[in-house]
Amino acid sequence: MQFENVQKNFGFGCMRLPMRGKEVDAAQFSAMVDAFLESGFNYFDTAHGYLGTKSETAIRECLVKRHPRACFTLTDKLTENYFAREEDIRPFFAEQLEACGVDYFDFYLMHAQNAGNYEKFRRCRAYETAFALKAEGKIRHVGISFHDTAAVLDRILCDYPAIEVVQLQFNYADFENPGVQSRLCYEVCEKHGKPVIVMEPVKGGTLARLPAAAQAHFDALHGGSAASYAIRFAAGFERVFMVLSGMSTLAQLRENVAFMKDFRPLDAREREAVRKVCEELRKEEFIPCTACRYCTDGCPKQISIPDLFACMNQKKRYKDWNSDVYYANFTQAGRGKASACIACGKCEASCPQHLPIRKLLKEVAAQFE
Repeated sequence: MQFENVQKNFGFGCMRLPMRGKEVDAAQFSAMVDAFLESGFNYFDTAHGYLGTKSETAIRECLVKRHPRACFTLTDKLTENYFAREEDIRPFFAEQLEACGVDYFDFYLMHAQNAGNYEKFRRCRAYETAFALKAEGKIRHVGISFHDTAAVLDRILCDYPAIEVVQLQFNYADFENPGVQSRLCYEVCEKHGKPVIVMEPVKGGTLARLPAAAQAHFDALHGGSAASYAIRFAAGFERVFMVLSGMSTLAQLRENVAFMKDFRPLDAREREAVRKVCEELRKEEFIPCTACRYCTDGCPKQISIPDLFACMNQKKRYKDWNSDVYYANFTQAGRGKASACIACGKCEASCPQHLPIRKLLKEVAAQFE
């Protein structure tokens, strides 16, 4: 899986840049860009909404104006908030090129695809527009970034087989998470022969700040940091060609490029440590749901109960925004919110774990709604 001009398998995610007040710290970001390129890496990822639209312009000032275009690879995205109809897409795309100071994007992704916004992208012919821009030389490769179930991903890749890459939330904590479905989505990419770009390998930084009992398993290896094991876990999969990290300091960047410069997949001992870390994290789950899905069969409101419980566990454990995104995904297209529960009790009668589902759904609704 080799794309032209892409060096190595580690990319700079530009969503968490160094800030000085409300502005990007241009001096520090420039130093980070230089160090990144000097280390042999050249992949940068942005989107119009990152840092309140300041990520794109920071890339223009700190990367594009200071380095030849041929020395870096740049990815941008089409986000649903910035178009309402097909006619809006090309002007928005032109604004993105101008904001970044480039004539083309190496990769252009349909952003944060899920069952709900995918219909808007189809209706507005967003994919067709992107493929046309590729034919015109303004995009080198068309792909998607994705936040939903494996079934939805399979549908999109069947509908648009010309998609070249898929960007997934992928890390060891979400690998078997029924809410995120990292493994299942990765297997869909394998089925369709699509290279994978990994986002959130350290889960927004939370896998760099582990509970003491979990961290102890990595400490026993006497090797790298918790973040290094998370990034190397993601990068070790055959179909993964790029792993992104949102770096905010020069120290973070130097640490990451040090272990990715001569990348080595996790060995058996390190994989066992990851397994034990996952076990420790699972002990912290608040709702012991096994996702057997017996509860969903007779639900009159079509509430995706196990998925909502998975979102609740993730929210309680990591306190991140991704849980809210997935909650929204699981409560659309005819599927009820937690608050839609009419307390009929059918779910509890079929639950092998004998969970107080009606009570738990009220807690989920209070958290997310």
